[in-house]
Amino acid sequence: MKKLALASLAGLIAISVIGCSKAPQEPVETTTATETVKETETKKDAVASTGVTIEFLYNLNGESVSDAIQDVCKQFTEETGIGVEAVMPGSNFSDIMKTRMASNQLPDAWTTHGWAVARYAEYLSPLNDFEFASHISSSIKEQITDGEGNLYTLPIDMDLTGMIYNENVLEEAGVNVDDIKTWADFEAACEKIKAAGLTPIQLGGKDSYTMGNMMDFVAPTLITNEDEANQTALLDGSFDWSKWNTVVNQIDSWRQKGYFNTDAVTADFMTGIKALAADKAAFMFTAASGITETYVQNQDTKMGFMPLPAREEGLKQSLMTGEHFAVGMSKTTKHPEEVKQFMEFLAREDISSYLATKCGMPSGLDNVISDTGRLAPYYDKYANDSSILNIPYFDRKYLPSGMWNDLCVTGAAIVSGQADSLTVAVDQMKTSYEEKKAQE
Repeated sequence: MKKLALASLAGLIAISVIGCSKAPQEPVETTTATETVKETETKKDAVASTGVTIEFLYNLNGESVSDAIQDVCKQFTEETGIGVEAVMPGSNFSDIMKTRMASNQLPDAWTTHGWAVARYAEYLSPLNDFEFASHISSSIKEQITDGEGNLYTLPIDMDLTGMIYNENVLEEAGVNVDDIKTWADFEAACEKIKAAGLTPIQLGGKDSYTMGNMMDFVAPTLITNEDEANQTALLDGSFDWSKWNTVVNQIDSWRQKGYFNTDAVTADFMTGIKALAADKAAFMFTAASGITETYVQNQDTKMGFMPLPAREEGLKQSLMTGEHFAVGMSKTTKHPEEVKQFMEFLAREDISSYLATKCGMPSGLDNVISDTGRLAPYYDKYANDSSILNIPYFDRKYLPSGMWNDLCVTGAAIVSGQADSLTVAVDQMKTSYEEKKAQE
């Protein structure tokens, strides 16, 4: 019953870039009021000229990034005559993909969101024969290649994730981000921010993945960072789940201290982005690409990102690394030649550069330059800092496939203050882990 109650709430890396490319060209769709009927008919003919439309599912839901993806797909159609049905199905992307895998009703291409090898390899076509395969950055190649050397996804960019923050808010509260080394330091900063009448931690629980992000980011700092015993235990199935109390207690303490926005459970991701852009909130657990979204809302704000604090003094801070905007090709697509053209188009220097730039992330291809703009100083600051750990996403490395939803649901329960949520959260994680581990 407790598990059902919880379920009801569900609702850099060192970067070495060589070569150069043209400045990213933003694809343009002509939509002027003076567009002639002839021009409109030409576009329709372009869409229908091959008689083929491929389906592309993606999980990047920021307004700016999603618009860029739609624009790129339209440009591809205009150039090739191949239609693209590009769909961002919402925060339950992972569940939708699991359902479609189970029914063998897969899209022609989709974003692999960190699971190219561990979850999707048997459904994806190896990409070794593509020209771009020789340009995969060494910083991410190992994560998207299996033990036999098969490459499974095209990394448009590479993730480098900690916490994003609003510099104006921190300055107003008298907080220096470089002084935040441990979670105790972080809480001291949150107290100052709260005292200034601002929101320390912004969450968007309506999009459940934001709760999962928080759990996923905090967990390694408390459980696995510089703790080989816990790392080994999680991988071999012997982990003592009573230790998960350190994670749930940490999150619950922030709830009790009033660090979250009052609408943390009902607000969505873009509400949080707008709060940061309006200089009303300080921190958010999301990829650095979220910063680009805040600048779309308010160019005059000042944003940055920082490493995740350490559990205690003497331990290292950390940044999470992995796939971000990465696209795989279905091995069972009925339109393999058209999907190959689409993949090659996405890897084209001007297109890949444009998309990586929109995401605010370093390129995943060594022949493509991403203009990270106002984020460049932060990548420069942290990329080669040996005092900072580069770690994989916790769920991708240490949890069986399928447990992301447990992080989302239990995180939401804790933040909502549901009765017995702490005990139930540990029980649910333990039960789910053991069930899924047994199925491996």
